[in-house]
Amino acid sequence: MAPAAASGGSSLPSGFSVFTVFPDLLFTLEFVFGGLVWILIASSLVPLPLIQGWVMFVSVFCFVATTTLLILYIIGAHGGEASWITLVFSYVATLLYVVHAVFSLLRWKSS
Repeated sequence: MAPAAASGGSSLPSGFSVFTVFPDLLFTLEFVFGGLVWILIASSLVPLPLIQGWVMFVSVFCFVATTTLLILYIIGAHGGEASWITLVFSYVATLLYVVHAVFSLLRWKSS
């Protein structure tokens, strides 16, 4: 086992070297295809606009999350370790689950 893998962390690129390694190079493709999705969704006519709104919400959310992660990589906020990503997004996901559960419980109690 490699020493970086044994310690639980790996080195992550920062600055514009993000655009030189394979997994992070996919950020550019995500921007291109994300923009195409927005154009296609906005220009399509659907019988039920609610569906179009949901798809647009998911698309915009993923684009904002990708942009945020790319900016964090470029400014080097990770400090060269991979563990902060899992930790930050784990807390956010857990918080969202808790908030959803609380509001669902309140809605159920009030009905």
